[in-house]
Amino acid sequence: MRKYNFYAGPSTLPVEVLEELKEEIADYHGEGLSMIETSHRSPMYDRVHEETIELFHELMGIPVNYKVLFIGGGATLQFGMVPMNLLKPGTVGEYVKSGSWAGKAISDARTIGQVRILWDGKDSGYTALPDPVSLKPGNDAAYLHLTSNETIGGVQWKAFPKTGDIPLVADMSSDILSRTFDVRDFGLIYAGAQKNIGPAGVTVVIIRDDLAAASPENLPAYLRYKIHAEKNSLYNTPPVFAIYAINKVLRWLKARGGVAGIEKLNTQKAEAIYSVIDGNPGFYSSPVEKSVRSRMNVVFRLPSEELEKEFITRAKDKGMLGLKGHRDVGGCRASLYNALPLEGARALADLMKDFAAEKG
Repeated sequence: MRKYNFYAGPSTLPVEVLEELKEEIADYHGEGLSMIETSHRSPMYDRVHEETIELFHELMGIPVNYKVLFIGGGATLQFGMVPMNLLKPGTVGEYVKSGSWAGKAISDARTIGQVRILWDGKDSGYTALPDPVSLKPGNDAAYLHLTSNETIGGVQWKAFPKTGDIPLVADMSSDILSRTFDVRDFGLIYAGAQKNIGPAGVTVVIIRDDLAAASPENLPAYLRYKIHAEKNSLYNTPPVFAIYAINKVLRWLKARGGVAGIEKLNTQKAEAIYSVIDGNPGFYSSPVEKSVRSRMNVVFRLPSEELEKEFITRAKDKGMLGLKGHRDVGGCRASLYNALPLEGARALADLMKDFAAEKG
């Protein structure tokens, strides 16, 4: 029996994609070898590489003056690459500190140059977000950086600030391709693949051409967006197999109505869980302001740690894995990424109802 994967990442992948990978693992389309072992410059991989870029443009509505790049190092490398490439002398990197991952991006940026925190959620315990309209970048800002969804704290931006001539930069690792938005509002978007779009090992960077072209010449080659853009992400050997798996996930997504289609499904999944939390206020609680509750990572508490442990054990026995909250905040967390079926969210909701009825 296949289990329901609620881990925050690496996360669940579509069963159909896993089956295709299994079928092609030793022989890709009769080529006589696997995509794991072929050259990144071979014709069989080149077709996959180009189609994957095209699918990103199509599914996200990415304009022609943006490049889609595949870079190693996870989103963590981007914490440093963004300021390395965008922070020029006399400018400041502005950040919204919305939780743990935003904090890590800020920490790394401070090793590169001057940072200014435009908004800090510390007073709310990082359970809220600012009104996007209230965020006004300074004239000396090189960019404004935000984390679109905090996997640990369970807060998610529902709308984004308009920053005018100041590039808006976003870490979208945990909610990319889960909902529709206008890419033109951003100068740069980056996302580790291992939540919604594939296995760990590759980070997708979507960058406007002018920002890529302005990469400083004094950086090592791999750390310059310009090099990756000019070489079409083939400056060095990219994570071929991970990109090949992403290609299949994007095809899977397109066949299900694209981003708009999956957004409707994600809304249903999140509502199934939040309705139980709100329907049992004396038993379940969510610390996050309702207006910014994440559809990807639902965090919640039970009346005691003992009951939380018992609930997590009960869920595991019923084939639901990964519901323990992050070690920094405790409690429970259900990650509802794109490939988690609606039936999985409903099964969890049913278990929550039954557990509350029994223990409440």
